[in-house]
Amino acid sequence: MGGGSARTPAKPAPAVAPTESAPAGGRPAAKTPAPAPAAATPAAAATGTKPAQATSALPPGATEVRARRIRGTRSVELLAEGDAELQRDDLLLSADKLTYRELDDEAHAEGNVRLRRGEDSMSGPEARLKLEERLGSFDEPTYRIKRQSTAPVQPGETPREVAGGGSADVLYFEGENQYRLKNATWSTCEASDPDWYLKASDLHLDYDRELGTAKGATLVFQDVPMLWWPWAEFPLVGQRQSGFLAPTFGMSNKVGLDISVPYYWNIAPNYDATIAPRVMGRRGVQLATEFRYLTPTQAGEARVEYLPRDNVTGEERALGSFQHTQVITPSLFAAIDWNGVTDKEYFEDLSSRVSVASRANLVRKGTLTYAGSEWWNASALVQSYQTLSGGEPYRKLPQLLLNANRGELIGGSAFAFRGEYVQFDHPETNMPEGSRFTLYPQVSLPFERAGYYVTPKVGVHYTQYDLDRDLTGNSQSITRSVPIFSVDSGLFFERDTSLLGRDFLQTLEPRVFYVKTPFRDQTDIPVFDSSRYDFGLAQIFSENQYSGGDRIADANQVTAAVTTRLIDPETGGERLRATVGQRFYFDDQRVTLPGEEPRTGRRADVLGLFSGYVMSKTWLDSNIQYNPRDNWTERFNAGVRYQPDFAKALNLSYRYSRGRLADESDKIQDLALSGQWPLGGGWYGVGRVTRSLTEDRITEAIAGIEYDGGCWVVRTALHRFATDPNDVTQAVFVQLELNDLASVGTSPVSLLKRSVAGYGKINDPVSDRVFGAE
Repeated sequence: MGGGSARTPAKPAPAVAPTESAPAGGRPAAKTPAPAPAAATPAAAATGTKPAQATSALPPGATEVRARRIRGTRSVELLAEGDAELQRDDLLLSADKLTYRELDDEAHAEGNVRLRRGEDSMSGPEARLKLEERLGSFDEPTYRIKRQSTAPVQPGETPREVAGGGSADVLYFEGENQYRLKNATWSTCEASDPDWYLKASDLHLDYDRELGTAKGATLVFQDVPMLWWPWAEFPLVGQRQSGFLAPTFGMSNKVGLDISVPYYWNIAPNYDATIAPRVMGRRGVQLATEFRYLTPTQAGEARVEYLPRDNVTGEERALGSFQHTQVITPSLFAAIDWNGVTDKEYFEDLSSRVSVASRANLVRKGTLTYAGSEWWNASALVQSYQTLSGGEPYRKLPQLLLNANRGELIGGSAFAFRGEYVQFDHPETNMPEGSRFTLYPQVSLPFERAGYYVTPKVGVHYTQYDLDRDLTGNSQSITRSVPIFSVDSGLFFERDTSLLGRDFLQTLEPRVFYVKTPFRDQTDIPVFDSSRYDFGLAQIFSENQYSGGDRIADANQVTAAVTTRLIDPETGGERLRATVGQRFYFDDQRVTLPGEEPRTGRRADVLGLFSGYVMSKTWLDSNIQYNPRDNWTERFNAGVRYQPDFAKALNLSYRYSRGRLADESDKIQDLALSGQWPLGGGWYGVGRVTRSLTEDRITEAIAGIEYDGGCWVVRTALHRFATDPNDVTQAVFVQLELNDLASVGTSPVSLLKRSVAGYGKINDPVSDRVFGAE
C-alpha cells in the first residue's frame, strides 16, 4: 500500500483490506470505513505535551495508522514507515517505524518512539504495546506522568497537579495505570537533569493506589547520595501513605544532636498514626507516638512521649496528651482535653520552641454541652491543671452552666440569662474551698435607628456561696445580691472625603456607655477564679472590671469614646481606623481583690488606637494608654509592616509598659525587628531580633536563609531565646524539602510564621506525613 492512513477496529476483526495505489509524495490517504466502535480502556503513559489531533474524526475505540509509507494487509499486519503514527482515542504512538498487528492488537515502534496521552508522555528507542490490555515494554525511556493531587484542600481551592518522571533501562506496562521500571529514577523536577531524584533498582508506579514502591532506593540530591532504603513507598500525587519518612534532625544546647526516624501508618482513610524514635545526644533515646482518628461523630488525637532515662537528670521522663470530641446526638456534644508530663521542667529541657517551653499550666478537662435550641444551651465541665510554674489554679469539680439569650419579646425587649453552679477544690489545705451558685437574669430594651442606637439594660446578679473552708478555715454560707443597670448608646455619621488624591467614605462614631452598680461588701468572699481585666478599649465598655464571679465591682461611671474610619467606597474595605476613649468615675472604688489598692481618682487613663494602611503597602498598628493624673504613659505599642509582595515583609515594633511596682522592676521596654526578603537567585533571608531595652539584652534572635530550587527548598535557621538571663536555649534548624515527596531535617516554618509577621512559605505544601511537622 502506498503512503496514507489506515483505520482498523479497536478489537481484532478478520478482514482482508483491499489496497489502493496513491501518487508519490506527501501523505495521501488509503481509507477504509471504520467498524462499529469497541469499548476501550485507555492507559496513561507519562506526562508530556498534548497529542496531535487526528487528521479526521475517529469513532471512539477506532485505531488509525498514518505514515509516509504503509504496506501490509489490513486486519492482519500493517508496517508504517516515515513519521509513523498510531492513534486510538487520546493515545498517540509515533516512531520512525511502526508495526501494528491487528489480530493481537499489538504495536511495535522503533526509532525515536514517543507515546503520549493527554499531558503524559514517554520517549525512547523502542517500544511494544498491546493497546487494549496495556501490556508491553519500553526500552530506555524517559517519562513524565501528571495527575491531580488528592491531598485535602481548603474550600474553594483547586487541587494541585503533581507531575513525576525520570528515566529507566526498561519500563514494563502491566495494565491500566500500572508501570514497573528497572534501574529507574523518579523526581518531581521537570528538568532533564533534575536537582534531586529517587534512584531504584526496581520501581513500581501504581496510579490506581497512587503509590510508588522502590526497592534498593537511594535519594540523590545535587548528585550526592543522601539516604538509602532497601524498600520504600512514597506518594505519587501528595496523598497519605504508610511507610518510613525522611528523618528529621536538628541541634540545641538542651538536647544536643537531635535525630528522629518516624514511621507513618495510614491505618484507614480516617485513622492514622506516627511512631517516631528520637535520639538526643545529651538526653538519650525517646519514643514518640501519635494516633489520630476522624468519623462522622467523633474526632481526636492521642500522643505519648517516653524517655526511659534522661542522661542529664537520671530520671524517667514522659508526656501524655489526649483530645477528643464526640457528637452524641444532634444536640448533645462531649469533649475531653487531657495533658500531663512527669516533671515541671519537661518542656524547658526537651523542647526547642519558646511557645512550648514557657508553658505554665497543662489543662485537664471534660465537657458535656447540650444545645437546647437557638436561644439556650447548657453545659457541664470538670477541670483541673498540672502546674508547671506559679500557683496552682482551683479545680472545678464540677461546673454547671445554663445560658439563654432571647430577643424580640414584648415591646421589642430582649432577655438574657446566665446560671452557674461550680464546686471549687484545691490540693493545698490552707486554701478556701466550697461551691458557688449564680443567677444573673437581664432584660434590655434595644432602640435602634439608622443613625443611632440606645440600649438600656437592667439585671440582678445573685450569688450564694457554701464554703467548706472560708478565709479563716471555717465553714460558712454567704449570699450576695447586686442589681446592675447600664445604658449603651451610639451615633453614626458618614461623609465623602478624599485623602492623597483618593476618594473615601469617612465615618464618625461616638459612643457613650453608663454603668451603675451599688456597693456590696465582698471581703469575706474568697477568690476562686476572679482577676482584674487588662485595661483596654474592650474592657472599658464592660459592666464589671473583674473576670470570674467572685468580685462584682461597684460602679457609677460613664465611658465615652469616638471612632473614625476611612472606608474604600469601591471594595467596602476599611483602610484606616482611629479611636480615643476614656472612662469617668463619679464615686471612689470600694470593691477590690486582696492586695489591690482602691482607685480614688475621677478619671481613668486615656486610651487611643490607630491602625490601617498609611501607604498602599505599609500597615501601621499602634495603641497608647496615657495617665492624665500623673502625666505619664502607662503603655505604648506600635508596629509597622511593609509588605509589597509575597515573601517580602519588613516589620518594626516597639512595646512599652511602665509596670506597677514602685521601683519599676516589672517595667517592659522591647524593640523588635523582623522580616523576610528575597536576596536574588532564589535566595531569601529571614530573621528576627528582639531586644529588651530595660535589661539591655537580646531576649530572642532568629537568623535564617532559604533557597527555592524550583522543585525543592532548603531552609536553615538559628534560634536563641532566653526567658531568663541565666537560662538560654539555642537551637539549629536545617530542612531540605523535596516538593511532593518528603522533607529531610527539622522544619523551622512554624517558628518563622510565629516570629515574622507576613512570612510566606516560598514553595507549595510538601507531602509530609509527620504530624505537626511545620
